[in-house]
Amino acid sequence: MKYDILINNIRRVDSLTGAPVICRVGVKDGRIAAVIPRDQRGDDSAETVIEGRGRYILPGFIDLHVHLRDPGYTYKEDIISGSHAAAAGGVTSVFCMPNTDPVCDSADVLSYIKKRAKKADCRVFPVAAITRGLQSREVNDLVALKAAGACAFSDDGKPVMTASPLRDAMRTAAAEDLLIMSHCEELSLANGSVNEGKISKLLGLDGIPNICEDIGVLRDIAVAADTGCRLHICHVSTRGAVEAIRQAKAHGVRVTAETCPHYFALTDEDVVFYGAMAKMNPPLRSRDDAKAIIEGLRDGTLDCISTDHAPHSDEEKRAGIEKAPNGIIGLQTSFIAAYTYLVVPGHIALSKLIELMSYNPAKITGLDKQGLGSLEVGSRADFALVTLGVENTVTKTALRGKSANTPFVGMTFEARIDETYVEGKRVFKVEQ
Repeated sequence: MKYDILINNIRRVDSLTGAPVICRVGVKDGRIAAVIPRDQRGDDSAETVIEGRGRYILPGFIDLHVHLRDPGYTYKEDIISGSHAAAAGGVTSVFCMPNTDPVCDSADVLSYIKKRAKKADCRVFPVAAITRGLQSREVNDLVALKAAGACAFSDDGKPVMTASPLRDAMRTAAAEDLLIMSHCEELSLANGSVNEGKISKLLGLDGIPNICEDIGVLRDIAVAADTGCRLHICHVSTRGAVEAIRQAKAHGVRVTAETCPHYFALTDEDVVFYGAMAKMNPPLRSRDDAKAIIEGLRDGTLDCISTDHAPHSDEEKRAGIEKAPNGIIGLQTSFIAAYTYLVVPGHIALSKLIELMSYNPAKITGLDKQGLGSLEVGSRADFALVTLGVENTVTKTALRGKSANTPFVGMTFEARIDETYVEGKRVFKVEQ
């Protein structure tokens, strides 16, 4: 067969054994056409031949939690610039949150996002608002929004503030098999800038206690259990939330959950050094919480790693930790940070990280049925070529989005994304 792309001597992680196997991978018409064992001879040819050189081929990462700021805040990021950052991080699919201006709660905004996304370097899946204008009062017509292109529903940026509209939305979601994504927070406790604890006291700042998140998680799990809705809990950061999700799963609640690299790579102690660049919501938590997050990833309580990619301008972040907006970027650093802080220390295997960043997000959202999230023959040719065990220092000039608000600038990781492909087309190649 003549392939469009043939990748020689590449390491592919076997989906059954979890072991890396050296092979050849053929791509044809935007799909994985063949995975050929190294010792199997053949006269295969291709338009483009790539030498693996000891690198890995990994299924493109799927990020369920991204703020592209488009429409309305495009000085921070837009769909195209965000897709550039995604491609540089090996991320081939993103779910963009609805807290834009106007809010993504109409067919018109969904149409705008889908039109812009046609020129993006990754697949863009819009998440529509649960309530009109994110105001927690009137539940949107979720069925109509799904027909218009919404792939999930969330009021992310804040929770649905009272249980009644949330229950109404979850009832509809259960009946129509829609995915609800929850930002879990008790707003009456969310009046601080950093995690409540020794660091908030040291800095003389109001703190946000763990129970601010824990209460929200428990409430939304209870409503999901009542309605039978599929619930996905966003950006988990506390030990209490991990335990609540663990117990809910044990009792058959249809709940999945994500965390972000900063919740296991950093702690609230890092706020002392990074200041507003380490301010996000939920805030960085304690070492004990970070340990619980790692445990949750290891035992399957937490299903995936997303970024909560939240771009802000340098000027906004210079306002100081009390006034600066919440959030850091993460698309370009998610895999390299996760590999460095989870796989290198031996907390999880590389195969588990692939589950957390590719396979599980695809399964949660149904993208696995579209051939995404894996490198099996017949799947979509969305993949990254990655060098592991190499020092890679993140620099501000290398960031491909519009914003650079991340404490990871200047940090050295032990992996590098070399190339990224979507539907068999290269969308990123590292400059060396």
